[in-house]
Amino acid sequence: MSGAIALMPTPKTEHFTHDEHGPGDEEDAPLIVEDVVEDTMDVVLDPDIVRTEGRSRDHVAQIAAYVAAGVFLMGTWVISFVGNPVKLGWFFWHPILQSLSICLLAYGIVTLQPTSQPKTKAAGLARHQYAMLCGGYPALLLGTLAIWWNKTSHGSHHATTWHGILGYISVFWMVVQVFIGIGSVWFDGRLFGGNSSAKLVWKYHRLSGYLLFPLLLFTAFLAGIWSHFTTRNTVLALRVILFGVAPLVLLLAVCARVRLSKMRFF
Repeated sequence: MSGAIALMPTPKTEHFTHDEHGPGDEEDAPLIVEDVVEDTMDVVLDPDIVRTEGRSRDHVAQIAAYVAAGVFLMGTWVISFVGNPVKLGWFFWHPILQSLSICLLAYGIVTLQPTSQPKTKAAGLARHQYAMLCGGYPALLLGTLAIWWNKTSHGSHHATTWHGILGYISVFWMVVQVFIGIGSVWFDGRLFGGNSSAKLVWKYHRLSGYLLFPLLLFTAFLAGIWSHFTTRNTVLALRVILFGVAPLVLLLAVCARVRLSKMRFF
């Protein structure tokens, strides 16, 4: 009886794919990694298992984003609860849900930004979709429905201020944004002709999101600084901190983590 142990054949060079950009290029890996044996993926696409990601300033920007979002969220909620929720009626849910939506959308962006490897991209995409589809998107729609119903039930006109106009524009934009995002990654991007075509669509989805997010923050800024509700319940200095400084810090932190290399269109 032989005591020899059969060994797996040594992988040959031609079995591996090679790209001139090298293994660290952010766009080498597909948006969604499916039907791949995990051990094979680790060896072929990620020989070091998980490489360190992020630049030196990314961690600081992440902390700044979370702190700014927390200040904005808690300040909005405190003002709303102090303002007598029962008396506010349906309006109460508008600032509560819209502020929650913005914070969840911010997390959805931040959690996906530094990923560049198959394993981390898949995990980041999962967190991104949970934050957007299960949190931010529903909250935004319900918060908009709350203010729409509040005005309708009182016979008030809709979209009479820049806050209202930009708010409805943002919601419509968000609906399109979600549709494009889902179509570009679900079912291997078949809605847009497969993974290769969907990757280009995803880049536009990413760019659109970076344009939509400042619009959402600016819409919240208009309401927080000049709306009748906030001016009756807070002083100007506090409004500037909660709805001016905090959203600005959040926006700058998100922008500091942007990877322009992920949006090469040509």
